[in-house]
Amino acid sequence: MKFLKSIFTILLLAIFTISCSSDDGTDGTNGVDGQPGAAGTANVIYSTWLTAPTAVAETIDGTSGMSTTINAPQLSADILAKGTILVYMSFGTGTYTLPYTSTAGGAANTVTAISTLQKIKLFRFRHDAAGTVGLPTTLSWRYILIPGGVAATTSKTVKLDYSKMSYEEVCAHFNIQQ
Repeated sequence: MKFLKSIFTILLLAIFTISCSSDDGTDGTNGVDGQPGAAGTANVIYSTWLTAPTAVAETIDGTSGMSTTINAPQLSADILAKGTILVYMSFGTGTYTLPYTSTAGGAANTVTAISTLQKIKLFRFRHDAAGTVGLPTTLSWRYILIPGGVAATTSKTVKLDYSKMSYEEVCAHFNIQQ
């Protein structure tokens, strides 16, 4: 019986020695959890600021407007199906998340993005359908592609709605240089 107790004690000691290491999430000095690391950009794809070709008149779903397209070579079918696609427009005094609504040209209008495989169409239309508002080539565009991940399995997991975050908040969250 003493022999079995000795073997059991040695096994327990071996298990504790092997299963505990300095990489277990504590700072190693006082047992307090270490500081969380900075948000990373693992798997997140983002473009530089781009200019788009001259816009042309187009009708989409019965709505007339002006459109142009930027290339997004890494915009895959998987990202289209499961990921998040954020598009930003920059001009003059700020950066704006699409869709963006304003009264430029004297009428309420919206600039929106329509994503397809490897392309993002930029489309501007007037709300009153009384003509179009230009989509100048002086505007700058940037996209951020966030691939879909594994579904959350715990109630403590909070899914962020990136579309409700400002451009600056998204860049800070993913450590993307603005």
